Amino acid sequence: MRPKGIFVTGTDTGVGKTIVAAAVACYLKGKGVYVGVLKPVTSGGVERAGILVSEDAELLKQASGCASPDDDIAPYVLRRPIAPSEAARHDGVTVRYERIKEAFDRLSTRHGFLIVEGAGGLLVPLAEDLMTADLARRLQLPLLIVARPDLGTVNHTLLTCECARSRGIGILGIVINGQPEQPGEAESYAPRIIERLSGVPVLDVLPRSSGTDQKRIVERLADCLDGGPLAAVIQSLLMNKL
Repeated sequence: MRPKGIFVTGTDTGVGKTIVAAAVACYLKGKGVYVGVLKPVTSGGVERAGILVSEDAELLKQASGCASPDDDIAPYVLRRPIAPSEAARHDGVTVRYERIKEAFDRLSTRHGFLIVEGAGGLLVPLAEDLMTADLARRLQLPLLIVARPDLGTVNHTLLTCECARSRGIGILGIVINGQPEQPGEAESYAPRIIERLSGVPVLDVLPRSSGTDQKRIVERLADCLDGGPLAAVIQSLLMNKL
């Protein structure tokens, strides 16, 4: 049976997909769901006591309460903050789908819901023969696309939807992250245009968060999800209705 879960991708680097993925994990944990998290490839790891650590994976683990081994949550942590395929080459590492799939399978058997967060956008190269889109397609989880609210987001989001469809990746929906309290004209019309032209539902428009405490930001966004369309869709996934 296919595991229950989502694959979170972004329309670009820096759109806040880790924060959104962590907020979903935090929300589900608050509802009593045993959530697993997987950050298959991280570039730009932080060295602590001689060990490279994925800060994205740490945030996901904290938000979800996932107690699985770090090697399963973050199978590949690379040193340089560049394209993962290049970061891996510099580190003398080969990113292999098989290793990621083994971690995915172990996490799936231990948890009621699994959140996988990709690296950057769908066409980010993880290895010579593996892009984020390939990983999403092979893991067979529905895609949650995280987008910016500002000018340019319509193009970036529609391109991401086209890319997913051309590769046979099912799309769950879109979340626009970082909407300002007083949105401008472009930020106001973007969700409506994206939904109409893509045929994909915009499940949530999340507010811009201030401050640097990521744990608090994640908790606030998890509260924003409660009772909203994204929460309802995820509940349907949990109940095998999608």
